[in-house]
Amino acid sequence: MACTPEFVDFVVAQLADAGAVRVRKMFGDHLLYVDEKPTVLLCDNVAYVKMHPALEACMADAETGTPYPGAKLHYILDVSHRAEALRVVKILAEVLPLPRPRKKR
Repeated sequence: MACTPEFVDFVVAQLADAGAVRVRKMFGDHLLYVDEKPTVLLCDNVAYVKMHPALEACMADAETGTPYPGAKLHYILDVSHRAEALRVVKILAEVLPLPRPRKKR
C-alpha cells in the first residue's frame, strides 16, 4: 500500500523548516529530499530514516522497521512530534552526502 497524499503533505508541512524540502515519487512510494539530499523514505504512511551513527543518541529509543522487504533496518521517524523530527532531519541533512550526478549518455 502506498502513502496517501494527505500523509505526504503532512510530512512535508512538518519538516518544511528543515531546509529546501521536496518530495519525489519513487519505488512506488515517496522519497523526501532536504537540501537535495535523500533524507526520509515514506512508505505505507510511515516515515523512515537511515540508521546513521550521527543519530544513535537521539534515536536510541525510536522504533525500527524495514520500509520494504529486503531493505536494511531503518529508524521510524515520528513526524507528529515536529520539533524532534526536525532535529533528526537537520542532523541527517548535515551528515549525508549529496547524491552523485548522473553520467550523461
